[in-house]
Amino acid sequence: MVRPIKPRRIIFDPSVTYFKPRAIPLSILEEVDLDVDELEAIRLCDLKKLDQVEAAKKMKISQSTLQRILTSAHKKIAEALIEGKAIKIIKKGRKIKK
Repeated sequence: MVRPIKPRRIIFDPSVTYFKPRAIPLSILEEVDLDVDELEAIRLCDLKKLDQVEAAKKMKISQSTLQRILTSAHKKIAEALIEGKAIKIIKKGRKIKK
């Protein structure tokens, strides 16, 4: 039996939830789904320049969980950029806490 995912504290609520390459119709693009918790980890570590321990505390998760989330997010973003795919930000049942 799989352990249930613990609630994660996500402060950032994105107003834009879709990115795609320019001049390519959406109907022919493949998509990469980026979870809002992956976006929050990217925001805290890469944009706000927090170290992983501080970012993990803000999200109320362990540092190792944050590392797995960041690795997944970086891989998805790289795949979208290199292979010309659209990025769709999904909330997937996550509550955004302010």
